[in-house]
Amino acid sequence: MLDAPPQKLVEVTDLKMHFPIYSGLFRRRTGDVKAVDGVSFDIFQGETLGLVGESGCGKSTVGRALLRLYEITAGKVVIDGDDVATLAPEDLRKKRPTMQMVFQDPQASLNPRMTLARIIGEPLDEHTDWTHDRKLERVYELMDAVGLNRRFANRFPHEFSGGQRQRIGIARALALNPKFIVCDEPIAALDVSIQAQVVNLLEDLQEKFGLTYLFISHDLSMVRHIADRVAVMYLGRIAELSPRDALYAKPLHPYAEALLSAVNEPDPVRAAKRKRIILKGDVPSPANPPPGCSFSTRCPRVFARCRVDTPILQEAEPQRFVACHLFDKTNAAGSTGASGAKERNQQGVSQ
Repeated sequence: MLDAPPQKLVEVTDLKMHFPIYSGLFRRRTGDVKAVDGVSFDIFQGETLGLVGESGCGKSTVGRALLRLYEITAGKVVIDGDDVATLAPEDLRKKRPTMQMVFQDPQASLNPRMTLARIIGEPLDEHTDWTHDRKLERVYELMDAVGLNRRFANRFPHEFSGGQRQRIGIARALALNPKFIVCDEPIAALDVSIQAQVVNLLEDLQEKFGLTYLFISHDLSMVRHIADRVAVMYLGRIAELSPRDALYAKPLHPYAEALLSAVNEPDPVRAAKRKRIILKGDVPSPANPPPGCSFSTRCPRVFARCRVDTPILQEAEPQRFVACHLFDKTNAAGSTGASGAKERNQQGVSQ
């Protein structure tokens, strides 16, 4: 019997998140910060999609926009069959149990005046009509699931370590049995010794409850450990979306190649052979992105077309999507694929 194809739980189409810029005496709108500018991807049930990139590229904005913590400028975000971007407030409230978030800073995301039991039980107060005893039993179950001692139920957040606070945040996110969880750099604020424990916990919970993750991080080594597929972002757009092993073995987009060249290699023999790619210049402002490809100002393989035409994310290899003219299959000169890209690169690299 053939296995059923994986089902899409999250479908993001041309997501845009622009923040207005006001200036002058009368505070008139003079522009926009294009934090996310046309992002599209799917996440399958039970999968972990890693989202990586430099600070300020729009990773966290994507995560918050998916759960409509921001009002989306444009695009569609379909989660479990419903377009979150267009739901009415009451319908959105009913949708909240399906989608949850684990925040970056466990210290800032927990109410210092509430005990652990109240923090974890707060979603149950908002979305259920359970009795006090049933809620408390559910809180204990969640504490057991994330490895917290039940005796800690009446303690306050300041009495816990960073790793324990993050476990509280994870337990709170699990309270309503969600299908989809956005993990917004959940290990960034933790000690290195604790990071692996939290990531292993997330993996165990995914296997136990059938969860689907969007794992946002700048730690490429940790993303390699937890993700099934990886999306590389640059200046509000996805540069490459590939299966994890294929991406780390051979990145296609020049930016992904430069980013992965910075990952520490534990094998000294491989580390000696690897070529480190140093990008020149600074990341352009999202309020004034360059024309054409947003990476054209720093790309070591740039040619004339890159500065004019915006590349579209398209399939360059099976299951591998790249937004780069080097892999454009519709070449105006008549060449296709990588061979045509090589010709264009040779013609335009000096321009």
